[in-house]
Amino acid sequence: MRSRGSSHRLPSTGSAFQWLILSMFATMAAFFVACRLWQEAESRVYLVKELDRRTGQGGSAISVDDTLKVIECREQQKKISMLQKELDEAKKEGFVSKNLIETKGNGEKKKLLAVVGILTGFGRRHNRDAIRKAWMPTGTTLKKLEDEKGIIIRFVIGRSSNRGNNSESDINNENKRTNDFLILNDHVESLEEQPVKTKMFFIDALQHWDAEFYVKVNDDIYLNIDALGAILSNHVNTPRAYIGCMKSGGVFSKPSDRWYEPEWWKFGDKKSYFRHASGEIFAISRALAQFISINKSILRAYAHDDVSVGSWFIGLDVKHIDEGKFCCASWSSGAICAAS
Repeated sequence: MRSRGSSHRLPSTGSAFQWLILSMFATMAAFFVACRLWQEAESRVYLVKELDRRTGQGGSAISVDDTLKVIECREQQKKISMLQKELDEAKKEGFVSKNLIETKGNGEKKKLLAVVGILTGFGRRHNRDAIRKAWMPTGTTLKKLEDEKGIIIRFVIGRSSNRGNNSESDINNENKRTNDFLILNDHVESLEEQPVKTKMFFIDALQHWDAEFYVKVNDDIYLNIDALGAILSNHVNTPRAYIGCMKSGGVFSKPSDRWYEPEWWKFGDKKSYFRHASGEIFAISRALAQFISINKSILRAYAHDDVSVGSWFIGLDVKHIDEGKFCCASWSSGAICAAS
């Protein structure tokens, strides 16, 4: 018999079933949430481990967002690497100048001040020996000039039309003894091809040496190397410098004239040459040597190398520097050269 004050009642069958359903849903929801949290943690751990495996840096604990930032940085590094590769290719083609300081190992190598090319020919051994005795260092002194003052000096000569003849053998033997030649393998020696030879000198010298200036010299003048270096040093920061004893004389139209120009008619009715440096000695900056190298196939050569070089710079933003000390024909006060 139940007491009057008791209020406890047994749950009905429908109520018990509802509680069972709710409990099942709660349990399933708890398992779902736990599973998602476990999956997210597992993914996070996987990303960190994968990053550690690829970078070789263990023990790091970074978020997924940080991982994505790292991946983005790596993509940027790839782009930078590609741009650096393109820049290196541009440097090889001469569109971009190299740094003034090149580091190799633990030492620093300064860019050379100048490459001096003395244009010579077969049968000019007497002139070369006279130059070696008068003003061009030889042996270890020549190497010392390069190391201490950054000036390279070489006799420039092409090949014979008959490869391997006595003339070439003589040059090869002389070069073995003196080691002071720049041999233009793609040029055949000829008086008529002197302008082409000058162009080939600039191109070959640019490929062999990285210098501020490239200087063309005849093998019949005496030169003060120290004074030349001092003058060139004053123009290192001058863009596209063209230095020489500037002139613009008349054009010789008669075949009997010594300086006959077969294409005299191209210079107009008055037949006067444009401004150009005298052919005994002149210097051009690296930028102009690069221009010649890039456009070598379309640069027109006239009868004389000095006129040809001057014609190549018409229309360009070139600094023509009229340097009286480069006038070798008359030994004036302070001149750095003299014609022999």
